[in-house]
Amino acid sequence: MTTPIPNSGDRVTFENVSKFYGDVLGVNRVNLSLPPGVTSLVGPNGSGKTTLMNLMTGLIRPTEGRIGILGLSPDEPEELFRRVGYCTQFDSFPKGVTGYSFVFNMLKLHGIDNREAHRLTWEALERVGLTEAAERKVAGYSKGMRQRIRLAQAISHHPSVLVLDEPLNGLDPMARAESLELFQGLGKQGLHVIVSSHILHEVDKVSDQVVLMSSGYVVAEGQIHSVRTEVKEHPMQILVRCSDPNLLASRVFAQDHVVEAKLSDDGKGVLVRTRDADRFYLLLNQLVVNDNLNLETVAPTDDDVNSVYQYLIGSENKTI
Repeated sequence: MTTPIPNSGDRVTFENVSKFYGDVLGVNRVNLSLPPGVTSLVGPNGSGKTTLMNLMTGLIRPTEGRIGILGLSPDEPEELFRRVGYCTQFDSFPKGVTGYSFVFNMLKLHGIDNREAHRLTWEALERVGLTEAAERKVAGYSKGMRQRIRLAQAISHHPSVLVLDEPLNGLDPMARAESLELFQGLGKQGLHVIVSSHILHEVDKVSDQVVLMSSGYVVAEGQIHSVRTEVKEHPMQILVRCSDPNLLASRVFAQDHVVEAKLSDDGKGVLVRTRDADRFYLLLNQLVVNDNLNLETVAPTDDDVNSVYQYLIGSENKTI
């Protein structure tokens, strides 16, 4: 039996958790302590996001390590089932099921009586904008509607932990914005909302923290700006527009903390990659004083989730 981690009553915790499928790595040596709010798991297919979600919902067991879900162990399925809502990315439904019955039947499995299950079903359908389609068969729903009905089922029993695997897939811009607003609102209410998504700029906007994954490992975690600051070994990219780009390029290229310095496409600025942003900014100050360099713009160009992720996995030209 898996013992939950002590003193984890308000957190989702992983302590040295690994999961192998035979010789295939799912996740390896994961250590996390996720507070309430919106946490986004970021990474391409195969990075371990779904494995991590399946572990925290008790669908699979770790090969080694301990997991705590608000003080519960995944080996307590009945209690965990009541506390956790899971919206998977798999697009399959029972034959002939309507939107209403898909949500209602799950609430009945929670042991909720008919009257309360009926109320909660309509409440969940209203929250995802599907009341008018409630009596239609899910087989006739669009992809975005099927995604929303899975979300309705996941939130219908008012879970404390909401796990959402690629919940934005197939949603039009309006539905995507509404879903993100819902996630953010639930996080502000004190729920643990754990979301995986490839829509990185939108994830950044609603997340309290981000967990970056690659090849089964957690490569960084925290608020996106602090993650970027803490990853010192990965160069930061900064664009400087100034009165003499050629002079700036020659000066900065001689610095040991500068990995690259090249003129921008329009020839009016220099794109610098540095391992030590503080030293670089100090150098700029010196050039302004000693060489009469006039600065027009100094701006980091990679202070977002997508750029951070590209640096961390070492593949800047790869599109997720």
